Amino acid sequence: MNKKIYELADIIDKDLELDNLSNDERNSIASELRKILPSGSIVLAQANPIVGNVKYNAQKALKWIKWANRLNVSAIVFPELFLVGYPIGDFIDRFPIVVEENLEWLEALAKFTKKTKVIIGFVDFNKDKVGKNYYNSVAVLADGKVESVVKKTLLPNYAEFNDYRYFESAKVDSGSRVTKIGNKTAGIIVCEDGWNDFDFFDKNLYAVDPVEVVVKEQKPDFLINCSSSITRAKKEQLKHNMLSFAAKKYHTPIVYVNQVGSGDCLSFEGASRVYDADGNLTAMAKSYAEQFFIVNVEDKDGQINPLPRGLEKTLNSQKAFSLDHEPDLERTYLTIVQSIRDYFKKTGFKRAVLGLSGGLDSTVCAVLLADALGSENVFGISMPSRITSSESKNDAKELAENLGINFIEEPIKDMFDVTRSKFDSLFGEMEKSWNCRYKNSFTNDNIQARARATILWGVANEFEKCLSIATSDKSEAYMGYATINGDMSGGFAPIADVTKTKLFALARWMNKNREQKDAIPQSIIDKRPGAELAINPKTGKPLLAEEALMPYEFLDEVIWRVENLHQTIADMIDVEFLYEKSEPVSREQKMEWLEKFFRRMSYAVYKWTILPPSPIVDARSINKTEYRHPIIASGINFNKTTFEEKYNFLLNN
Repeated sequence: MNKKIYELADIIDKDLELDNLSNDERNSIASELRKILPSGSIVLAQANPIVGNVKYNAQKALKWIKWANRLNVSAIVFPELFLVGYPIGDFIDRFPIVVEENLEWLEALAKFTKKTKVIIGFVDFNKDKVGKNYYNSVAVLADGKVESVVKKTLLPNYAEFNDYRYFESAKVDSGSRVTKIGNKTAGIIVCEDGWNDFDFFDKNLYAVDPVEVVVKEQKPDFLINCSSSITRAKKEQLKHNMLSFAAKKYHTPIVYVNQVGSGDCLSFEGASRVYDADGNLTAMAKSYAEQFFIVNVEDKDGQINPLPRGLEKTLNSQKAFSLDHEPDLERTYLTIVQSIRDYFKKTGFKRAVLGLSGGLDSTVCAVLLADALGSENVFGISMPSRITSSESKNDAKELAENLGINFIEEPIKDMFDVTRSKFDSLFGEMEKSWNCRYKNSFTNDNIQARARATILWGVANEFEKCLSIATSDKSEAYMGYATINGDMSGGFAPIADVTKTKLFALARWMNKNREQKDAIPQSIIDKRPGAELAINPKTGKPLLAEEALMPYEFLDEVIWRVENLHQTIADMIDVEFLYEKSEPVSREQKMEWLEKFFRRMSYAVYKWTILPPSPIVDARSINKTEYRHPIIASGINFNKTTFEEKYNFLLNN
């Protein structure tokens, strides 16, 4: 496609974002574009809606539709459920007025359509007496009216998806799924409807493949998939291979339109694209950016914007644990930055305050917050205790200076002393009735963590549009190595789905790839993690995290094997870990670490449920948006026993 088209489309993108052109300028650009646009061109409306704000979404859609009308393109296609936003929550059941409103806004939008068809996702009522109350639907608008409606068939009910909680599954009516676009026929598929190819997947979730039905019964010239598909590790590889496979299998081009932006915990990368009838990628929109992306199904040489660096290398990679996080670091960075920016913007917050300990977790959070919100909107507070080293205090200050964020030091010794004194008096009286006081407890550790959280929440209460940030990472969340109402406390947790080994890699990556190089002091990257809350009696120095837990390289592989391979102790004990390839580990030591992991994990589950919203980044997660583990399920046997052992246990008990 003519490069001039994309240059002018970039100007349209700016106008859609900033509303910075006059009508005369818009008409001039449209006139120039109409002269060079190929017949049959369509626009992929890669846009960022706000869940529940139907008025905002409809107003945004209208701006995009008006531009499409000016260009006389054949169609403009929006993502799945665009009018209400995705993912949908329980509010549509509790407040059906939202659904009523989205139908009225849909009718209003239709009045602004002309010859350019508009394909847009919305929620429709199920008027039958049987089934769920709603349908996940896509409307085709043209010539001032709603021309047709497509209802989604396959409703995901796994991981982060809850479609079947609200929507009724529609039968595959292939005739209702086709529409004329220019001189071609397009078949419309709604997201999951395109994820059930019997030849591509080893195991299918559904008994029908809508793609197969539509292609065989209607023989469309091409398919359109209106999607809201989140980004996570390995998802792009799956998506690319699946779409390419289906296009080639049916010798039918596929136009895939994806949402961009973030919700509470889910982030959408965009990267809308086109595959030709041979399964070749012929056009792809930007990742992590709204884009008015003009494509032509017949064009073999469309604009292909790059994926986040590294993903191209792994499009055909196999499922295996690796400590080489490099191929996924830019995607991780962009996902979290987008998540922070959208969460703050869509909830009305502007500023963030966090504790800067001089450690890796708070350091990575500070960099991500500065890049998402602007350094002037971030305040880092160093809150040293009597255990805090001078190196940690200096590292925190240097980081703040390098990032240009606001910084202050506020010691917590006095808060600790007052609280400890109060507790000593209280506990002394209580143990007269309760003869069960611990000889050694974590009370002193937690006083420090909670004193810091009190300061951070105090700042958030005192200053306008300010939110306190929780800095817990995934590895430590699995082990419960974090304090409730302490470092777990906050209104948003940017790195709660990022393991420690990946955080180290991300810190190094940001030092090399951010515009401001080496913002993170090397001393922070080099130091071994530790909360500096307690002294290790064996060393006389602050207790290190790996001394309390296990080596992070080993721990993170256990997490990966649990999440991706569903393995337990018996599965892992005889498997060689990457850590073991470089560090000798006795079988006894390995068993001790594995048993510690599963024991601590079972105790930590209740902490997972109170983590604040956090972006899902990894292939699998303990984020409560995705994973629900009963807190009382501490009786799970994470090691296998033989039938004889089970029988003898029952016999003797």
